[in-house]
Amino acid sequence: MDTGGFDTLDIVLRLVAATAIGMALGLERALRGKPTGMRTLGLVSFGSALVSLGMGYAPGIHETVDAFGRVLQGAEQGVLVGIGFLGGGIILRDLTDKRIFNLTTAAEVWVIAAMGLVAGVAPWIITGAGVAIMVVLIVLCRMIETRFNLKDHP
Repeated sequence: MDTGGFDTLDIVLRLVAATAIGMALGLERALRGKPTGMRTLGLVSFGSALVSLGMGYAPGIHETVDAFGRVLQGAEQGVLVGIGFLGGGIILRDLTDKRIFNLTTAAEVWVIAAMGLVAGVAPWIITGAGVAIMVVLIVLCRMIETRFNLKDHP
């Protein structure tokens, strides 16, 4: 399996590092009472790393860097930008209580889109590691947020 010079451990460590960075920043936000928390920022950072690693394996990507940019940036039909708009529709704001709802759900939808892209073009180790990390991230962070009352949603 060609993983572009990355071995399995390196791929997993990169995904875990990105997730941990997002979670650490999310913890800081949650402790300050901000609407984004560990799961939301962990998911966003993880999804970005997943796409960065995975899309490098798209057929012909190295010959057509412009196509790669279109997928990521969304020149009219970019998947991630399109899903971003879907996520925008999921997020709700309560003007009375000045609270924001469903940020984590929107981030999950965006990461699932990233997983779909990666599953279509990348080696299975990236997809498999991605699924495992996402499940752990969602379950573990929910437990931590519940235990310490740090939920990034009401």
